[in-house]
Formats: sequence, C-alpha cells, structure tokens
Amino acid sequence: MRGIPAKHELKKGLFLAFAVAAGLSLAACSDIDNMFSDGSDVAYDAPPAADSGFPAPTAAPLNTVPGAAPVATITPVTIDTGADTGTQVNRTIQSLRAQASGLQSKLAANSARLAELRNAGAGAAGAYQEAKARITTRLQIGTTRGNPELVAEWNTAQGQLDALTANINALNTLGTDANNDSSTAHYAQNQISATFNVSGAVDEDHRQLRLLEDQTAQTIVMLDRLLKEISDNVQRSTAYAATERANLTVLAASIKSGELYGGGMGVSMGGGGALQMASSGGTPLVVIKFDRPGVDYQQILYAALNQALQNRPSAGFQVVAVSPTRGTAASVQIAQSTARRHAQDVMRSMTDMGVPATRLNVASTTDPGASGSEVRVFVR
Repeated sequence: MRGIPAKHELKKGLFLAFAVAAGLSLAACSDIDNMFSDGSDVAYDAPPAADSGFPAPTAAPLNTVPGAAPVATITPVTIDTGADTGTQVNRTIQSLRAQASGLQSKLAANSARLAELRNAGAGAAGAYQEAKARITTRLQIGTTRGNPELVAEWNTAQGQLDALTANINALNTLGTDANNDSSTAHYAQNQISATFNVSGAVDEDHRQLRLLEDQTAQTIVMLDRLLKEISDNVQRSTAYAATERANLTVLAASIKSGELYGGGMGVSMGGGGALQMASSGGTPLVVIKFDRPGVDYQQILYAALNQALQNRPSAGFQVVAVSPTRGTAASVQIAQSTARRHAQDVMRSMTDMGVPATRLNVASTTDPGASGSEVRVFVR
C-alpha cells in the first residue's frame, strides 16, 4: 500500500480526541457529493446497504486485518460412538452424545464463518486504504477544489468502510451464536456429571460417560478459543473503523478545499498576517481577519483546534463575528452582516473538520479597534 503523508498523524490526533471525548458512531456517512451541492453542512447518515453500488471487497490473507494475528487453529473433536447396552442410562448417554456431536458440527461451521469474515474484512480494509492513499497523494501534490475524481475515490473509500461495518455486525452475530453453543456445552457437561449418579448403569455405561465427559470438556475449550478470536476481531475492527471514519471526515473537508488538512504544530501564527493565535486564557484561540478576498485560514485553524483538543479533549468553541463601528449606520449594518456570514463560514469549516455541532456556539459583537470584519474563536 502506498504511504500516507506525514500530515496524517496530526489529522489522526485531532479526530482521536473527538472520538474519545464524544464517541464516534460507526454509522456510514451519506455521500460526499452532498457536500458540494449547496455548500451547507455535511450530514453523515447511514446509506442503504443493498444498492450502494460500491465494489465488493476482495479476498485477502487472514492476517491482513488491521492489527490482527492469524486465526488460531480450531479443530473439532471427534465424538466417539459406543455400544448400546440396553440400559436407561445408555439411552441418556446416546442423547448426550448426539448433543455433543451437534455442537461439534456448529463449531466447525462457525470457525469457517470466522475465517470468511476475516477475509472479507481484510479485503474491505485493504481496498479502503488504497482509495485513501490515492486521495491523500493527490491532495499532497495539489489539486482543484471538489475534484470529482477525488469525490469518486472518497465514495469508494466510504463504501469499503460500510462493508467493514457490516462485517463487524456479522462478527457480533457470530459471537452470539458461539456464546449460545458454549452455554449448551456447559449444560451438557453438567448433565453428564449428573448421569454418573443415576442408578441402573453397567460398567460400559460409565466408560462411555467418562469418554464423553472428556470430549465435551475439549469442545468447551475449542468454543472458548473461538469466542476469544471473535471478540478480538470485533474490538480491533471497531477501533479501526471508528478511527478511519474520523479520518474520512477530514478527507471530505480536504477534498472540498482542494488541500490536505494538517500541518506541523510549530506553525508561526503571529505577525502581520491575516491569522493570529493566542494561547493565554480569556484571549482568542484564533483571530481570522477578513481584510482581503479569499483568506486561506483552514490550515492554521485546523492546527489550532488540534492543539486545543490535545490540551482539553472535551473543549467547546465560541465563534464570534466581530465588526468595526466606524462609518455610517448603513455601513456598520453591512459590516455586521458580513462578519456574521464569515462566522458561519468558519463554523462550517470547523464542522467539516469534525468538530461536533454541539460543541460550537456563535455570537456577534462590535469592536471600535477593528479595521474590518474578523472572526475570533475562543475555547470554552
């Protein structure tokens, strides 16, 4: 797989902070095309799975699921048959033996299902990473805003994450089935132990009971191993999908702006530029001065948000539209409307970067010292 640019680490840090603080849903994003329809906020709702049109995941080796180790060998135990002694105890033994044999068949089938699901999950993860690498590479070298080729790649990546989410759901279902089988095996083991105390048995009956007891104990060991494999896969895949949902969100914003978000934390934000950053309490985290058309503020805003969330993962943000008071009443009114529009643009950028809307608040004010429209972002 092609390498991800170094900026990926900064991006990951910001959205991991949101994932820990607010919890990231595994629900799929809708479609990146919605982002470019009218410039409004992006809605990330689950798309229909049946007609998504995304490429089916390709098979991959079992150990290619992110962070996964190879599946442990799970070999079902052969349940030996025994002669019918004609006793009532032996009829009970035959019933218990049939139950144990059924558990072995289910164990073999569930083990095969686990291998298939791991293959499918590995294929989805691999295809997702390939699409993601193509997007980040194009953004790194430079491209146009809302490039439709990158939109298509984003939709492909989104589809593969949807497939991985469906795979996690299937693993959870498999885990429920295996857990039920484990409960049945423990119940059968208790029945076998109780049968030893039933009168009317011959020595052959007890020999068969001892053998069946050993084989049932081995079955329980195999079922416990299968349950652990399933649980480990669910945990790994869930963490992976949650992280990549966040990364996919920032990629959507990056495609929209035509540049890869992220950057070093040592960016200088003082001086006479359009943006300034303050780190002391009660002062703005970022000041964006809209003193010329096309102010490019996303990169520094992103870095500032990342730094703020590293210091305080549960932080919220106040976005304040600031307008000057000089001029006629009409010009002051126009300046206030312009500042509010810029504040809405900044808020939209922040939500595109993954800041939950519940953590954002907007306000407006005037400042006699302001020379033009400004937007100030505060940590609250």
